[in-house]
Amino acid sequence: MESPNRPHAVCIPLPAQGHINPMLKLAKLLHSKGFYITFVHTEFNYNRVVKSRGPDSVHGPNDFGFETVSDGLPSTNQRRIIDLPDLCVSMPIHLLQSFRGLITKLNANSSSNIIPPVSCIVSDGVMSFTMAVAEEFGIPEIFLFTPSACAMLGYLHFDELIERGYFPLKDESCLSNGYLDTEIDWIPAMPGIQLKHLPTFIRTTDKNDIMFNYNLESIQNALKTKTLILNTFDELEQQVLDAIKIKFPSLYTIGPLSLLHQQHCQANLAKSENESNLWEEDMSCLEWLDKKAPKSVVYVNYGSFVIMTHEQLSEFAWGLANSNYTFLWVIRPDLVLDGGDDMIIISKDFMEKIGDRGMLVGWCPQEEILRHPSVGGFLTHCGWNSVLESICEGVPMICWPFFADQQLNCVYLCREWGIGLEIDSDVRREKVERLVKELMEGEKGNVTREKAFEWKERAENATKNGGSSYINLDLLVMHLKQESVGKNISKP
Repeated sequence: MESPNRPHAVCIPLPAQGHINPMLKLAKLLHSKGFYITFVHTEFNYNRVVKSRGPDSVHGPNDFGFETVSDGLPSTNQRRIIDLPDLCVSMPIHLLQSFRGLITKLNANSSSNIIPPVSCIVSDGVMSFTMAVAEEFGIPEIFLFTPSACAMLGYLHFDELIERGYFPLKDESCLSNGYLDTEIDWIPAMPGIQLKHLPTFIRTTDKNDIMFNYNLESIQNALKTKTLILNTFDELEQQVLDAIKIKFPSLYTIGPLSLLHQQHCQANLAKSENESNLWEEDMSCLEWLDKKAPKSVVYVNYGSFVIMTHEQLSEFAWGLANSNYTFLWVIRPDLVLDGGDDMIIISKDFMEKIGDRGMLVGWCPQEEILRHPSVGGFLTHCGWNSVLESICEGVPMICWPFFADQQLNCVYLCREWGIGLEIDSDVRREKVERLVKELMEGEKGNVTREKAFEWKERAENATKNGGSSYINLDLLVMHLKQESVGKNISKP
């Protein structure tokens, strides 16, 4: 039986790998600060986690529990990037109802003194429809937005893009006639930003576009709270954060969460426990890396959502092969848009070309890979988790942004922070080969590597005892405990 005075946080991420990871790390950090945790998966993802990591992955300490809700989609739906619109239509109806039932169940258990009463809900910023349940039960709620602060500032101006006539696009030609190069000079703290850099949900001629309006509504809901958690650190995005604070006076920057978790959670909750990877990790790649020279390997991973054509995959393959550098390449089972046989790259000619210089895996423990001394560069899609994890290990990047906030992350990586080199969206093997060589041995690569090491030190300073993110975590904990004082959980 748990103390009824112990704070109890219910943490619910968007059901996608890139959102689950930071929310789980935040949940572990709150647990280390004395919170009872209920972490919420969709039923579909819960089953995927059990399949990829075994049942122990969802059974941790007695005060860190996992629960499930239904997203309303059939089991045959694979929840890929192309299925996102279906998910965004279904969740505010079906998942909301399921989440209401979960809070009712937790409420009943707290009445029986089995667990503490729910004192707060920590929701993904793009799961803002959970506000309805929080209000019904009188439970304080706070949002964690998983993108960068610069991307968050872009999302915050979606309504103004409508007012100024930039959204929706007038016709399909705007996607190819140079219109997206239009400079947007009215967003504070973002000099030189162009329309093509803003989150890609604006690239539609449909004013009723599901993804644009889903994100717009999420931002509008978040603005009602005046409070926000971001996975970044002050020194990295200070000017942008100052602009965001005008709309969110209570802003808690507690990143990089991967580093804060690594430094402060291991004694409380072992890393091997309560992990939630949706694909089985191939651990043999670590032994393979052990045999490679320091800083000699290019790590290639496009994240959990990016999809591409066979042609793009082939261009990357031969660009890596022709660079003559050693590489570790993650090729997810669902990476190729049109499915089919990946033998287009795993051909006899390709394998003869790379010899023992290349290793191809389906999924891997990314943080451990980036931490490995043999890794000298990272070819990435610029997802925010990957960017921060690379910064934490001082690994410079080659950037191939795909969608959502990744283009904006790429701009800041290459122009502002000096730790990335960009590949055009129309990828060609010659460009891949040239940039890999430049990153690993060129003058620009050396400068980029030095900058990456500098940002690694700054990230470490932010997350160590007394650092800005460490202090902000304590302030967040204080805020959540104060918000829950005197709150009585009621039935809706």
